Amino acid sequence: MTYVPADDRYDRMLYRCTGRSGLKLPAISLGLWWNFGHERPFDTSRAIVRRAFDLGITHFDLANNYGPPYGSAEENFGRLLRSDLKPFRDELVVSTKAGYDMWPGPYGEWGSRKYLLASLDQSLERLGLDYVDIFYSHRSDAETPLEETVGALDTVVRQGKALYVGVSSYSAKKTREAAAILHEMGTPLLIHQPSYSMLNRWIEPELLDAVGELGIGCIVFSPLAQGMLTDKYLGGIPEGSRASRPTTLSPNLLTDEALTKIRALNEIAERRGQTLAQTALAWTLRDARVTSTLIGASSVEQLEMNVAALARLDFTPDELAEIDRYATESEINIWAASSRE
Repeated sequence: MTYVPADDRYDRMLYRCTGRSGLKLPAISLGLWWNFGHERPFDTSRAIVRRAFDLGITHFDLANNYGPPYGSAEENFGRLLRSDLKPFRDELVVSTKAGYDMWPGPYGEWGSRKYLLASLDQSLERLGLDYVDIFYSHRSDAETPLEETVGALDTVVRQGKALYVGVSSYSAKKTREAAAILHEMGTPLLIHQPSYSMLNRWIEPELLDAVGELGIGCIVFSPLAQGMLTDKYLGGIPEGSRASRPTTLSPNLLTDEALTKIRALNEIAERRGQTLAQTALAWTLRDARVTSTLIGASSVEQLEMNVAALARLDFTPDELAEIDRYATESEINIWAASSRE
């Protein structure tokens, strides 16, 4: 059957300007990092993406190595574009990235011009698109001159292969330097994508100050701390959960100290009439400098529950003060090396 999106989809979502640009993003965007590769049923991915668009989510975030296996999330999203979303391409913001390992050898990762330009060409082929809306340098590279990396970003805009460019997991200092170089080239730095959650607050205050001063948007990823800020682990590590499998969430991160914080934050969420996940998502959006928060989803039901966080975005000063007692650094930022460059 031909997919027909919900008529009221734009009434269901809050949209925010990306920094001082004219591009608006939904307050909640959908990231296709882990649950949209070939190892998951395609029909499940299809149902989640369709429902996301029905709920007003217009931004779909990818990277060259999302899957698993690498490249398969882009391939599956390209298939969805052809089968369902092609008539709505101009209503979508599609982003992808390059920076982490993608193919063997010295030209298959990091920030060289050769890697970034080749990777984007491959991504466009997998997606079946002539251009992406946003192309990111996925991580900082200490061995490649910043002028080379951001020069490649400038090139993809001038080639018409990306409308905007961004960086991910860059330090505040390097973000300012990248923005200055791009400004001289005539291509603005649109957006920064850092990890951020109640248990991973490294962007405060320096990076948030930088994007605010420079007029750059900020879209945060891993706002649920890879699932730690949900009710899934309140009683320990359940069988079949991400922490029970060899993935990016090590069971070593779920220390007694972390679980004590998570349970206290869950009590605050319950008093707000929200799930812990909903409160955690709303909390990342409390600062106007944060344009959007990126969620993943393994089911339509999970997607709907998370989007429902938008029904309650307000926090009282007392709530924020109490959250600050427990929302403290928990040594869970597995991307920290990039932001130290």
